[in-house]
Amino acid sequence: MRAAVQHETGQEKLEVLDDVEAVGFGPGKVRMRVRATGLCHSDLSAMNGVLPQPVPFVPGHEGAGEILDVGDGVTSLRQGDRVLMCWLPACGDCPSCRRGQTHLCLAGFMNAGTPNFKRPGGDVFGFAGTGTFAEEVVVAANCAVPIPDDVPYEIAALIGCGVTTGLGAAINTAEVEAGSSVAVIGCGGVGISAIQGARACGAAQIIAVDPVATRREAALRFGATEAVAPDQLADAKARITSGEGFDYVFEVVGRSATARTAYETTRRGGTLCVVGAGAMDDHFQVNMFELFFDEKRILPSLYGGADVLRSYERAIALWRAGRIDLEGLITHRVPLDGINDALDQMRNGTALRTCIEI
Repeated sequence: MRAAVQHETGQEKLEVLDDVEAVGFGPGKVRMRVRATGLCHSDLSAMNGVLPQPVPFVPGHEGAGEILDVGDGVTSLRQGDRVLMCWLPACGDCPSCRRGQTHLCLAGFMNAGTPNFKRPGGDVFGFAGTGTFAEEVVVAANCAVPIPDDVPYEIAALIGCGVTTGLGAAINTAEVEAGSSVAVIGCGGVGISAIQGARACGAAQIIAVDPVATRREAALRFGATEAVAPDQLADAKARITSGEGFDYVFEVVGRSATARTAYETTRRGGTLCVVGAGAMDDHFQVNMFELFFDEKRILPSLYGGADVLRSYERAIALWRAGRIDLEGLITHRVPLDGINDALDQMRNGTALRTCIEI
């Protein structure tokens, strides 16, 4: 089968090969035919080494498709079921799961060190234990979540990561209050989803911050009340909040410099929500006096900050009701052979989400 493979960390282009085989099928596993997958910035971070990932590997974790086969012991799925990929499934039995924090379960991460594919030259891993830039993938049954028939594959794929992450940051983690002021720094697919989440919560002012003009324009279509370049943020803070700072600021870039800017843009007693996935050697610093005196809440948000199955259901319900726009997030569509075009579209900021149709 065909799959897009990265051979060494740091390579900027993927090689689409036709000699890749999905492996590991057996009890408790399912074989999934990928129909659509989104390109998430985390895929780029794994490619360039910001996020740790064994090589060679197949990127992609934001996917949807249909079940081709189920292994022994799998009773919740059957051949032909339409599913989305959950790259961080809950085991249901670890301390995090028992506390109700299923999004912090580490069971899914354990899959990242086991090859999902093989080629004549040896083993190939799947990013985050998945690898959706492939025609087929074998995953644990709890990674495949059934979707209703009215949800297109490309919409389901986005719900599998970016939409759930952004919406959940606003709704679950920050718990944005109606009438509040919000700033979102970084307006790709996840940032736009955070904007939509803040709007759904009833925020009065939502300021989108991004260096790319087309993304700023898009943010206004998705609910931002104003969109500014990063060098205009200080002025927006002064104008909109009388210099006090925003009630909620979302950092959706994953860099300490923008996290520091977000902290300084948050009012005293306000909330900084860190959504971007950054590097292990990039350190965010605050001094002990400001930490104590300003009483700003610093809340990281992983995969939407709550039970992802419930978050999937909520995203579908909001989409059906017309409260959020998911079709509009897909600005480009390419076949698997065009995967490197999709990478360029994300790097230069022209795409919110590129759908790879497989």
